[in-house]
Amino acid sequence: MCILYISYRSHPRYSLIVAANRDELYERPSAPAGFWPDHPGVFAGRDLREGGTWLGMTTGGRFAALTNVRDLARLKKEAPSRGLLVRDFLCGDEHPLSCLERLKARSDRYSGYNIIVGNREGFFYFSNLKDSVTQLRPGSYGLSNHFLDTPWPKVRLARERLDRVMAGGEEPSPEDIFHILADRSKPADADLPDTGVGLVWERILSSVFVRTEGYGTRSSTVIFVEHGGNVRFIERVFNGEPESYETMVGKFMLDASALL
Repeated sequence: MCILYISYRSHPRYSLIVAANRDELYERPSAPAGFWPDHPGVFAGRDLREGGTWLGMTTGGRFAALTNVRDLARLKKEAPSRGLLVRDFLCGDEHPLSCLERLKARSDRYSGYNIIVGNREGFFYFSNLKDSVTQLRPGSYGLSNHFLDTPWPKVRLARERLDRVMAGGEEPSPEDIFHILADRSKPADADLPDTGVGLVWERILSSVFVRTEGYGTRSSTVIFVEHGGNVRFIERVFNGEPESYETMVGKFMLDASALL
């Protein structure tokens, strides 16, 4: 995933609201979000090449999401797929903090990543390019291909617009959120980060919704988790064109002992 917004325990109706775009090569085979046959409690999309995922939730209240860190100097070509880290957390029963402390001990095995994991016992953030684990307090957070809340233009813009949608305790509209996730506007060159990919690619990757000939936003996801445990998981899967997509809506209930 390449942009992630989380509203955690800061809305009167929802304990968790997530808005995210996953950017990937169009040719990489993926399955849309749904319950996994081999792990029936996991609801997530799936990378059909490596078997991992980028974002998911379980009926047991476990949540995980991952973004890559854009740092070509630290790219490990033979490293394991980072999506397996999300898969393993969703399919396991490890405490979120214990999981991240374990990942910290072997952080050099992977290319750069950010991961957020959580359940009713708390939500936590870790990047393998940093040496600390951060517990999320109630509030909103933005994440792209650098560290949590790095004020890249697209992170700052999306977070400000999403915070306005959440403000006042009113019912947030999924369409309003998808509209924000579909934004293809680009900031001025002077405001772009320098991540080593060159100015042309910095421009391409600077929009919330990314589109190129062979790479771009493959899916947009909006998740609502009510305090009472009802989950709505809405995903739009794109086929290389922002105006061409299929929508999937999943609804399920968290186990009574797993309420966030």
